[in-house]
Amino acid sequence: MTDYTLALPYTKPPLSMNDRKHHYARARLTRQIRSTTAWLAKQQKVPTGLEQAAVCLHYRPRDRRVRDADNLMPVLKAACDGLVDHGLVPDDTPQFMNKAMPVIHPAEKGSEGSLWLTISIGDPQ
Repeated sequence: MTDYTLALPYTKPPLSMNDRKHHYARARLTRQIRSTTAWLAKQQKVPTGLEQAAVCLHYRPRDRRVRDADNLMPVLKAACDGLVDHGLVPDDTPQFMNKAMPVIHPAEKGSEGSLWLTISIGDPQ
């Protein structure tokens, strides 16, 4: 199995299920996440034309407040669409892409927060 890690350029999630943003602002952020993910995948030389891939979004907050992993789903969806735009798999449906529930890691002292994607390709043996 081959793993790739894409460090997203955000210190906190740009979108959340709890957001009350105007739909134009949400659409702009979604496009930005999508295009940034596609560009990062190209830069990291993530392969294209695959039949199956597994993707997981990771978040390390800067403080210890309690957070709900479900709220990260809009970021995961936009990032997966960006991977499809890159050509990783034909579509982000379960047939081609396994999307794991986002993982929230413990905060680290002095950290300003980070988000990253892990992409796993191939059969575990």
